[in-house]
Amino acid sequence: MPKILYFPVEDREIFEALSPGELILIRGRLLGARDATHRRMLELLDQGMDLPVSLEGECLYYVGPSPAPPGKMIGAAGPTTAYRMDPYTPRLLELGLAATMGKGPRGPEVREAIKRHRALYLATFGGAGAYLARRITSVRVLAFEDLGPEALLELEVENFPAVVINTPSGEDYYQEVLRRAGSLG
Repeated sequence: MPKILYFPVEDREIFEALSPGELILIRGRLLGARDATHRRMLELLDQGMDLPVSLEGECLYYVGPSPAPPGKMIGAAGPTTAYRMDPYTPRLLELGLAATMGKGPRGPEVREAIKRHRALYLATFGGAGAYLARRITSVRVLAFEDLGPEALLELEVENFPAVVINTPSGEDYYQEVLRRAGSLG
């Protein structure tokens, strides 16, 4: 049975019990954002302004959902490629962000920032946006509504699947898989 991880988290010590490659289920709140929202948040910070929400203990999901079909609150809600957010991530982790979630690997600077701030990087399943949308129980725009699907969203989730990729101790599941594959050949 997968472990349940609740966001926002109050105590990051729970991250220590997670292993790279471990499947988890997320319950609670995710913040949803993509490239445009990340740029906007850093512009605010550069201007000495506050962000529209606190990032303390939050998980930021790299998602830009498709339009909601009739009778649904959200369209497909699959992950976007995480490394596109790498230029923004270390600064957001400094502000208390506890975890990020997308697809694909993170760059060395982000992996180091994850370790330094005792954070997590999680991946969820590309190509499964319709399934993932069914794990979302409510959606609310928090800021930057003018950005449409790239607005800053609050997503309440129940049993949202993810895989632990980068841990607070510096472990990297993708690197581990590559090492194993190399030892097979």
